[in-house]
Amino acid sequence: MTTRQSKSNGKRPAKVSKVRFGQGGELHQTSSVSDERLTTNHGVPLSDNQNSLRGGRRGPTLLEDMILREKIQHFDHERIPERIVHARGSGAHGFFELTKSLAKFTRARVLTEVGEKTEVFVRFSTVAGGAGSVDTPRDVRGFAVKFYTKEGNWDLVGNNIPVFFIQDAIKFPDLIHSVKMEADRGYPQSASAHDTFWDFVGLMPESTHMVTWAMSDRTIPRSFRMMEGFGVNTFRLVNSKGEGTFVKFHWKPRLGLQSTCWDEAVKIAGADPDYHRRDLFDAIASGSFPEWEFGVQLFSQQEADALPFDILDATKVVPEELVPIRIVGRLVLDRNPDNFFAETEQAAFLPTNVPPGIDFSEDPLLQGRLFSYQDTQLSRLGTVNFHQIPINRAKGCPFQNLQRDGHMQMQVFKGRANYEPNSLAEAGEIGGPRADPEGGFRSFQLPIEDRKVRLRSESFGDHYSHARLFYRSQSEIEQAHIASAFVFELSKVSLDHVRTRVLSNWRNVDEDLAQRIANGLGIELPAKSKAFVEPKDMEPSAGLRIVGKYPLTLMGRSIAILVTDGADGRIFKALVKQAEAEGATVKIVAPKVGGVMLKGGTKLPADGQLAGMPSVLFDAVALVVSEEGCTELLREGAATDFVAHAFGHLKAIGFTRECQPLLDKANVQPDEGVVNLTDNMDLFFTHARTRLWEREPVVRLLS
Repeated sequence: MTTRQSKSNGKRPAKVSKVRFGQGGELHQTSSVSDERLTTNHGVPLSDNQNSLRGGRRGPTLLEDMILREKIQHFDHERIPERIVHARGSGAHGFFELTKSLAKFTRARVLTEVGEKTEVFVRFSTVAGGAGSVDTPRDVRGFAVKFYTKEGNWDLVGNNIPVFFIQDAIKFPDLIHSVKMEADRGYPQSASAHDTFWDFVGLMPESTHMVTWAMSDRTIPRSFRMMEGFGVNTFRLVNSKGEGTFVKFHWKPRLGLQSTCWDEAVKIAGADPDYHRRDLFDAIASGSFPEWEFGVQLFSQQEADALPFDILDATKVVPEELVPIRIVGRLVLDRNPDNFFAETEQAAFLPTNVPPGIDFSEDPLLQGRLFSYQDTQLSRLGTVNFHQIPINRAKGCPFQNLQRDGHMQMQVFKGRANYEPNSLAEAGEIGGPRADPEGGFRSFQLPIEDRKVRLRSESFGDHYSHARLFYRSQSEIEQAHIASAFVFELSKVSLDHVRTRVLSNWRNVDEDLAQRIANGLGIELPAKSKAFVEPKDMEPSAGLRIVGKYPLTLMGRSIAILVTDGADGRIFKALVKQAEAEGATVKIVAPKVGGVMLKGGTKLPADGQLAGMPSVLFDAVALVVSEEGCTELLREGAATDFVAHAFGHLKAIGFTRECQPLLDKANVQPDEGVVNLTDNMDLFFTHARTRLWEREPVVRLLS
């Protein structure tokens, strides 16, 4: 396998650097041109830029790895003060309540004291875009929770996808550089549909699983309130006896897992760039508090060894059918920030923030994160004292140590002791705090006897089985969406060899998927790439789907009622009454923001004007119009789009008979989800609780 460089500017093409993969899929650079070899910032040539230094193939990453530290530290300091990744975020306050004790597995009080409510701050985010980008691009979403526990802050810093693109943190700067704006042109912003990202993906087979998730509807969520959350990495729980248990953390939304359609997400970006931020803020302000169940997957070392993959590999998912999820708590968000900058923007999350009883695994991605997050916060917030900013300050317990001074020090310390141990207390002076051997944090006692190596374990070498598992676990609808997403993204790639390499890799995932992508692009299917470990078939997991997982309810959903002058007030009132009784949000849309006059003379104010509140912003629409009103709407392009887009995005449409000419103009074809409100209003609400997936083949060509 070779990395190829293209000819440009009439210069002689660069010589090829060969890269080989070890028995377990690990990368080794075997030769390079002397004047093009990689070095540190100080000129030291590198023998391996693919693997961090660890104590044995599956051992922890070593602090002495100056290559990893220099690379990540440089990356962490590339942007000031905006976050390099997860720059666009939305936050809220709330609480975590434990409902089932895990005292058998951990001594962390936040996971053992049933009924205890712990204050939290949660930040949701997109990954690739800057702070000024939009809410709805196809992107991974961050799901970071700061618990203000009695034993210090616990930051569970995760995503809405349970796996990641890479296995080793040393590749994180390369991944983000590839997906960010291309270096010479500064675009595209918050989009993966471009050459450099797919070039990286094609050369890094370990990314195959995560990219398949990224092309699914998981990355175009309907709302932050309707996302799952995952801790991504494998952690350890440690009990009072010092015994360790591996753990995966899960958040499951009470409103179910819901997504948008791709075309809908694109149009929402233009209609309301702050769609998710507004949705979260408005839900909390109205008292419809978002809620998630908190679950854990627990397994011993022996159980982990019996799994057909390595649980230290962050590109692998643990199916619920193999290790069930135990629900042990709930998360409720019930208060919006008072100041966006002071709270949401200055919130600093660190995976290193764990209370006694929670510890880390040797996952090489996690090991790098433990260094990187602290370092990037020093750059972004400008001081080692960022923990004193109110949003980051420990609230469930005091914080006290002998660290002093530093930029923006906000505490006034008494006494002269700023070192430990000291004996000043014996003289009646302030001696300061001391370590707590019994109740303090103690690392899991992991035996380590191995050589220092830059290698990955052979158990990390299977790059395709889990991507195959994910794809084959999807419904036919979701499989079609994944194929179409690949076609869209790869159609934006201008380098033929990049598309070819990607398709070669995905033939190892699923032949049908690869062929659908090739057909959608109108190109020949290339030869299958060599797999370092032949993919295995795993039992499909229903837990990996979206379709069919969300509850059939109007809770958390929104309905737009398009009303004109002279409309029937009785139908309007009946719609509003039933929608609100079932927990839906109702918005009144009118041709003019001043509102309308219903039949009988009742003045009805509007929440928004037709062109400014398109149907993409709602889950279902109802059209309550008069004949004269319909005639006016027929001359308004925004009205036709309102109806056509609702139909095209698979939403329920309720209408009064006077609206039929508008339905005809919008080319709305009769089906179960297009309902005459006079005849059967209940049927409209039945379909408003979901999307009409069976309509999709009528409205769009899927790959």
